Amino acid sequence: VQLQACGGGLVQAGGSLRLSCAGSGRTFSNYARAWFRQGPGNEREFVAAFSRNGASTYYADSVKGRFTISKDNAKNTWHLQMNSLTPEDTAVYYCAASRGAITSSLTSREAYDWWGQGTQVTVSS
Repeated sequence: VQLQACGGGLVQAGGSLRLSCAGSGRTFSNYARAWFRQGPGNEREFVAAFSRNGASTYYADSVKGRFTISKDNAKNTWHLQMNSLTPEDTAVYYCAASRGAITSSLTSREAYDWWGQGTQVTVSS
């Protein structure tokens, strides 16, 4: 099983980026899927997630209204559209998937079974 994240880069404040995570080795359509990020000197934090049935989405307060998580089950991929980026969004972004995470645990790193390698997002002021 492998998750491959891509789409990071350098962008000016106010700009946009779209991250993608491609899963292989199993079908993730019935798994909880998420994005986390880890900024310099910080712990890895929750950004956004789908519930296991894909019907519900959850966002960290810091990204609500700016970021959108989406999925393409036919391609076994999920995405993170990031708009109105600020320097505070600078981080390595990780995709993750969980076989059994329940709603109350979706924001917890420990709930996830598989992780992508991370993609760097740098927002300049």
